[in-house]
Amino acid sequence: MPIDPAIVGAEPKPVAFKFEERDTILYALGVGAGADAADLKFTTESNLTALPTFGVIPPFKALMGLLEVPGLDINLVMLLHGEQYLEIKKDPLPVKGSLISKPKIAALYDKGKGALVELDVETVDEDDEPVFFNKFSLFIRGEGGFGGERGPEPGNEPPAREPDKVVEIKTLPQQALIYRLSGDLNPLHSDPAIATMAGYDRPILHGLCTFGVAGKAVLQAYCDNDPTLFRAMKVRFSRHVFPGETIVTEMWQTAPDTVIIRCKAAERDEYCLTNSAVWINA
Repeated sequence: MPIDPAIVGAEPKPVAFKFEERDTILYALGVGAGADAADLKFTTESNLTALPTFGVIPPFKALMGLLEVPGLDINLVMLLHGEQYLEIKKDPLPVKGSLISKPKIAALYDKGKGALVELDVETVDEDDEPVFFNKFSLFIRGEGGFGGERGPEPGNEPPAREPDKVVEIKTLPQQALIYRLSGDLNPLHSDPAIATMAGYDRPILHGLCTFGVAGKAVLQAYCDNDPTLFRAMKVRFSRHVFPGETIVTEMWQTAPDTVIIRCKAAERDEYCLTNSAVWINA
């Protein structure tokens, strides 16, 4: 069933999110923190600090609200996570508390072979102060060709030179099983039978887990592990990663506040994140 362009502007129901320190720690472990002493502030209660990319977790369930939007009758099997943008609005980040995420369908683009739906989500605290802003870009296969605008080009191309910095982080064979405990229970990442049906020979890592691993690499390389220096991040999901593979994050600093990044799964030499960038407080 074709997507109705009138969905733009629709506001699915707000999503409540309550979390404790253990949830903040579990997320950090899910994106590979804990391998060295520098990560203790992200993985233990003593002086606990939240990783900036934890910001994708509170609004995640807002995606399910899309299924209730009239005119957006989609098959979840045909849905792919195309891009993700996260902006940090509060400093320091809370490590526990109650948040509300307010979603709104911001745009609909015609990509020919599919449709791209952009969902903006503002996450606020109990005082209605902004904490995070996310933009989920969702590609729905088979729903293109309706004559709409194609939307902006991806951008964030790396310079034609060797990276300024490179960080390699090896994921665990059970990485997806840890990450899923932060809220994304899609069986594609845990059930071999479902993964086979989707065309993979084993379960794949969550795209937002790869997002977190890449963010952690930039935090280490350019922010001295200080989350207050990490302002925003945008990625384009180009290929999958298998749990246990090594994620290599290549980084180019193109301005005092801008780091272009690209990530690949080292074992297969395939890029999994492209057209990506992190903005820092220089």
